[in-house]
Amino acid sequence: MVLSPKQTTIAYRCPRCGAGIMSAVGFFSLSGDMLKLKCDCGESELIIQRSRDGKIRLTVPCILCPKPHQYTVSSNLFFGRELFTLACPYSDLDTCFIGETNHVKAALAKNELELLELLEEAGAESFDALNRPQTLTDPQIYDIILFVIRELEAEGEIHCRCAAGEGEYTVDVLDDCIRVSCTKCGAEARLPTDSLLSANAFLNADRLQLS
Repeated sequence: MVLSPKQTTIAYRCPRCGAGIMSAVGFFSLSGDMLKLKCDCGESELIIQRSRDGKIRLTVPCILCPKPHQYTVSSNLFFGRELFTLACPYSDLDTCFIGETNHVKAALAKNELELLELLEEAGAESFDALNRPQTLTDPQIYDIILFVIRELEAEGEIHCRCAAGEGEYTVDVLDDCIRVSCTKCGAEARLPTDSLLSANAFLNADRLQLS
């Protein structure tokens, strides 16, 4: 009997040019150190690594945040779902799509519509506006982000490495971001203060994960 090798499809959206990047990934292709899925524009890449314990570690560019996000999933989850998505920890927007090819294509198309809607709400005319600097004045963007942080803390939806309800959080306003950190475990999140899109997306956040 010949066993079919495990294979899945993975996709992300380039934060530089907005293109959806998709590729098949086989189980045995992850036997090396890492795989890189690069955008044709050369400005972004998704990194896939398989750890010694068999888990899959992903470094995924985010179209709303200045730095990529890191995720760890089990091999069974990575190769065993028709569709599995990973979201930006600061918004409800999906950043990575994993699963059967047609399901991934559909999710990527839905993601583009969500981004276009977000752009429209932000006053932009097209998806191409992602390539152009768009900022709010400092008082506006700080007020938005600080308001959401206060709401999430009041609702108990800021999470760190401490046990539930035991974290102690501080908020620091830095030159290019607002930092939320736990004084007990040291986990933190940095929320960019230079993006109109990320500010609007953060308004929809229902939790904040510190790492």
